[in-house]
Amino acid sequence: MSHENQVHDFHPPVSFCGLYWMASVPAGGLRFSGDGKTAVLQLNGVKVIDQPAWPKFKAKATPARMDIKIVWKATDEKVSYNDPQKQFRVDGYKAVAQMEASMEVPEIGFSWKSDPLETSKAKFAIIGEETNGKYYTT
Repeated sequence: MSHENQVHDFHPPVSFCGLYWMASVPAGGLRFSGDGKTAVLQLNGVKVIDQPAWPKFKAKATPARMDIKIVWKATDEKVSYNDPQKQFRVDGYKAVAQMEASMEVPEIGFSWKSDPLETSKAKFAIIGEETNGKYYTT
């Protein structure tokens, strides 16, 4: 899709420290089941911006809010990947992931809601542990 045809682009604003596309997760926003096989991320009222002309420098940004819920459920299929040269390792289980989201841009009277969680399904997800960089050991 070309940026000229783009109507909306929702993302968190660039933080004071220069990080972008990052949102804080409040206490209780990420929960794991006792057996570690299910994880739920639920964020409500996350302050984002609607910036259709992004990545154009100083593109107009309109304040917006986002609600999102993602559920990961691990299967019994083990996944391991280890690349010592890139100092990257992941160990975990393939998972089924589902998500629902809604956006609101009050200034322009726009809102959007995805289909419900129950009808969502990702093609690939993993629940596990990842190690990289200076924390990587062989």
